[in-house]
Amino acid sequence: MINATDPLLPALTGLAPVIDARTRILVLGSFPGAASLAAQQYYAHPRNLLWPILSALTGEPLAQLPYDERLPRLLAHGFGLWDVLGACEREGSLDSAIRKPAANDFSRLRELCPALETIGFNGQTSGKFAAQFAAHGYRTLVLPSTSPAHASLSLQAKLELWRELLHC
Repeated sequence: MINATDPLLPALTGLAPVIDARTRILVLGSFPGAASLAAQQYYAHPRNLLWPILSALTGEPLAQLPYDERLPRLLAHGFGLWDVLGACEREGSLDSAIRKPAANDFSRLRELCPALETIGFNGQTSGKFAAQFAAHGYRTLVLPSTSPAHASLSLQAKLELWRELLHC
């Protein structure tokens, strides 16, 4: 029986990983926000700071490029993108609204990304998975979220912390 006070939340499926055999650094978010799901693009919200940060880290103008041109350039620099969750129920975009989370299947990660060394978690929600990846020998960093919902740090302050991805 359905409780009328508990609205049915939409069942959502995340985005495919952006990885290849050259991936050395994998950025793992929690789950795509509404704008990203609608666009079928990672970090599609115009105020999300991930693309400006990755632009600075790679020296490429990724944030100014069309999405389909960003991804090959990102991969060429050894960066990959994915999320810890592959599916969930959620209304809106906040991590706190996630219900019935289902983790992505990372069992083939080492096979798909043999050069992978470092995993950067984009925010505290995805960072809850850091210990599991560290136990498999990966260097892990829990980084400040690039989401516009987490605006307590400036772009420059976040960038300085994100630069740690490049120091192996």
